[in-house]
Amino acid sequence: MNIIVVGCGKIGTTVLASLVAEGHNVTAIDYNEAALSALFNVYDVMTVCGLATDYETLAQAGADKTDLFVATTGSDELNMLSCFLAKRMGAGHTIARIRNPEYSERSLSFAKQQLGLSMAINPERLAARELLHILRLPSAVKIETFSRRNFEMVELILKDTSPLVGVPLNQLRARYRAKFLVCAVQRDGQVYIPDGNFVLQGGDKIGLTAAPAEFHKLLRAQGITNKQARNVMILGGSRTGYYLAKMLTAAGSDVKIIESDRRLCEELCESLPKAVVIHGDGAQQELLLEEGLQNMDAFVSLTGLDEENILLSCFAASQNVPKVISKVNRDELGQLAQRLGLECIVSPRKLIADVLTQYARALQNSVGSSVETLYKLMDDGAEALEFNVRKDARVIGIPLRDMKLKPHVLIAGIIRGRESIIPAGDDVILPDDRVVVIAAGQRLQDLNDIMK
Repeated sequence: MNIIVVGCGKIGTTVLASLVAEGHNVTAIDYNEAALSALFNVYDVMTVCGLATDYETLAQAGADKTDLFVATTGSDELNMLSCFLAKRMGAGHTIARIRNPEYSERSLSFAKQQLGLSMAINPERLAARELLHILRLPSAVKIETFSRRNFEMVELILKDTSPLVGVPLNQLRARYRAKFLVCAVQRDGQVYIPDGNFVLQGGDKIGLTAAPAEFHKLLRAQGITNKQARNVMILGGSRTGYYLAKMLTAAGSDVKIIESDRRLCEELCESLPKAVVIHGDGAQQELLLEEGLQNMDAFVSLTGLDEENILLSCFAASQNVPKVISKVNRDELGQLAQRLGLECIVSPRKLIADVLTQYARALQNSVGSSVETLYKLMDDGAEALEFNVRKDARVIGIPLRDMKLKPHVLIAGIIRGRESIIPAGDDVILPDDRVVVIAAGQRLQDLNDIMK
């Protein structure tokens, strides 16, 4: 597909890299010639230097013929206006990055309708929602939801003492009453789509699929606490911090925010009356201890510096805080953080890239069983995709044991109405089902692509 990305900052570059990796024809627009030159040297893209609200710039980039127009600059208004102009020129679909918390859902809905936006996307709110999911199930490293949260995939890191260690997967479900499936395993940097003979080891990162209630059964059976984090310290009063604090206080949690900018502290006090806001330098360990770090259920570091987030998260972990989460955008620093023992890393850039990759794949395939949801798993070593099954899909009516699947592909779940099915050999896929597929080492565009 032909795709235009406006804005070559941190978010825009991550989105662009993801779309180029998908094989799309991407054109980048930015008024910063140096930024465009750096992009051109790394990625196979066309570049246009200019303002994205200028007709000549948009025409030169081919906005009248583009299938998807994505505006990711730091200005909400510029993003909305450029999308509106591109749509009027003939762009097929338009997506704007809109971050301002003052825009209510009603305001965004009105703007989308009037501007012809296909989607308004907020990376900070997406990150806050992911953080909230993790804090609701602190034993998880990552939680992905499918089909309106009726079905989940949870990533866990197995301790050496876990009762799952040393047991072949085909024996696990007989041991536990919970209905779940181990559908992906990361070990020593390699991702496996396991079969029934696969034996888990301590240190493995595993992906489990199940209905939400089944996860709690499984964790209880293993003696793993899954109590929601009630006392949460947030370092940094960023937009992500604001959204997370608002969600947590609405759910009844006690939240303490530490922010060094006095003006921002005053704004947070007004907009978050249920939260405690502390003006101070969170890099000072004494301040964190004075504010009760050791008594917290969770510590979430959301400053604008990846390095600071990593270091202070390591300090919080050294104080035996049960759940520590860091915002880290740079891939190389994320890998470093994991080597230092930090299990939970969240990247707003990656979240928005995943959403746009999903949207582009769904646009590419308007005939078959299109992609409804897409997540990157196991440090991008695998993908989890949710497909809506249409009546002409090749997979319909075939018992799963008779289905000839491609290597490194697994059907991890079937959602039929409100019922979540962990598939067995006798199960079949029916029209209008939603099917969750795990794939490693390949990109699936359509449900039929899972077949040999």
